[in-house]
Amino acid sequence: MEYPVSADENGVNLKPEKMEKEKLYHCIFKNKVMLLFKDSQDVLNCYEIEEADLVEQIKKIDNDDDLEKLFEDYLKGNT
Repeated sequence: MEYPVSADENGVNLKPEKMEKEKLYHCIFKNKVMLLFKDSQDVLNCYEIEEADLVEQIKKIDNDDDLEKLFEDYLKGNT
């Protein structure tokens, strides 16, 4: 399945019709991480992370499950 979120020199590209509800997606654009998810009511939510250390950690992530674990650890203060 094609990943529904990507970024290029023109900006962030979204295919919300391919997004699963309540699943976290991400991409990197201009040294910022864009986090996106579609909630249970099909509302698209977007968050931007600029914190350099966290962005560098996210760049090393291969899949969204590992991304969610990173955020869980980050919120607990383990990173």
